[in-house]
Amino acid sequence: MSEPRLNDVHLYLQRLGFATRPAPTLETLQQLQRRHTSTFAFENLSTIGGAPVPIDLPSVERKVLHEGRGGYCYELNNLFLALLLELGFEARGISGRVVLGQPEGSWTARTHRLSLVHIDGVRYISDVGFGGMVPTAPLILDSESAQATPHEAYRLDRQTDGYLLRAQVAGEWRPVYLFDLQRQEAIDYSIGNWYVSTHPDSPFAQRLMVARTGDGWRRTLNNGSFAIHRVGAESERRELTDVDELLEVLVDEFGIRPPPYPALRPALKRLLETNPPAP
Repeated sequence: MSEPRLNDVHLYLQRLGFATRPAPTLETLQQLQRRHTSTFAFENLSTIGGAPVPIDLPSVERKVLHEGRGGYCYELNNLFLALLLELGFEARGISGRVVLGQPEGSWTARTHRLSLVHIDGVRYISDVGFGGMVPTAPLILDSESAQATPHEAYRLDRQTDGYLLRAQVAGEWRPVYLFDLQRQEAIDYSIGNWYVSTHPDSPFAQRLMVARTGDGWRRTLNNGSFAIHRVGAESERRELTDVDELLEVLVDEFGIRPPPYPALRPALKRLLETNPPAP
């Protein structure tokens, strides 16, 4: 069965700053990943607004390229993989278990999507859909050395059952997610997405999460807590207490066109009221 195809490759590349199709090289992959994470925000407004989150390629392409939205891993990494395949990369989807913020040794549900890419006999993982700690460069799979990116350094630890991605944050190598190379089909991602977008215990149903990267910075929004994290400098933080102010931040700081979901404003108001800024 052939992979689904993108409808508008030219527009996608144009949004990423390419006038023509680039060659499937490591340099291209590095540029694509860095630009993708700075152009298309990670966000879960659909789950907060009570809307379904279809992850078929036409739906994701319409949402991200034509409706001014971002998305999360099942959307952004699906779209990105389709672009890689269009450009001639040897790549496929894989999946993992998010352990960021969990105790060392935690084993969580398989709810993350990323990509495995082969270039000139070297295997890389590529990820454009992991929120505030998304790697902004592809990482060599078969190396346990620290790997620099335009933002934090990352490291891959070989595990009995696969790999553990760690990020260097404040001098510590913090666990980010576990993953393996098991073959994945559309149904596997559909099951993971169904849990992420609908289960009451899913963090995607409980809080607003938005993130975007740029040249030397990361912007994050967690409910009403907006922060700009700069490489090598103190973070700037601001608490948002008004829905209109929050929507303005989504547009100005993250490049997101808020969707017209009837339930979105009440949901955002509820999140701000139940998670007030610390005194």
